Amino acid sequence: MDRFLKHHEILEKCERLNQSYEIDPAFFDNIIDELLDSEAETETVILQGFQNLLKEVDHEINRMESFSGMGATCFKGCAFCCYFPIVLSRMEAKMMFRSIEHFSEQRKNAIFEHWERYYNQQAGKLDTALAMDPDDPNTKLEYKKLNLPCPMLDPETQLCMAYEVRPIPCRTYLNYSDPNVCAENHMPKEPFSYEFLYTYYFGAINELVQALYENGEDVFVDYPSDAWSYDYLPAWVKSYREGTLNEI
Repeated sequence: MDRFLKHHEILEKCERLNQSYEIDPAFFDNIIDELLDSEAETETVILQGFQNLLKEVDHEINRMESFSGMGATCFKGCAFCCYFPIVLSRMEAKMMFRSIEHFSEQRKNAIFEHWERYYNQQAGKLDTALAMDPDDPNTKLEYKKLNLPCPMLDPETQLCMAYEVRPIPCRTYLNYSDPNVCAENHMPKEPFSYEFLYTYYFGAINELVQALYENGEDVFVDYPSDAWSYDYLPAWVKSYREGTLNEI
């Protein structure tokens, strides 16, 4: 792109998406079909499904950007979105943590050591943030004003420490305008969210786990209750560290 898009131009392109673009659920369904036909162990099937479906959300955004002629201006090291409230299900949290457990020892230990510092340094802000109602429309702005970083954000590099398994909200909020609008505002109007893609991703991962569960496989989550229990990512990390993630 030779210039940044203006707000009205972003709205026009988004309207074109709404009117003319159709999401093909087959891209998500095919991932599940292939995995259910796999001979791999159940844990491998679930984690591959989780990670492949997260990637498919990225691919779908790329297809939508190509269709609409938009190109994100986000850049490596911009951590604006890493201060938003990230809400996910207990099932997704368990898949994320199980994926992290498969990281190299060096990378995994770096995350665990970071969490030790994070929960000591951010205790006050965390108490305030985790008491907020995630369904309140004012929460997103009030949470952002706390300036509370995601527990996966490396404070030195400003990069995600678990980038490939970061949740859907982290993937679907993009800026197509001047990146300075993020630096200068808590909640600028220019960036655009593709969070509606969560429906396709979650429907597919739920279908995978449900099929395995009904087949009597050990799905390492408490299904279906984990699929419908939601909380902030810092709350799930806290439970994971305390060994209480499996407590309902």
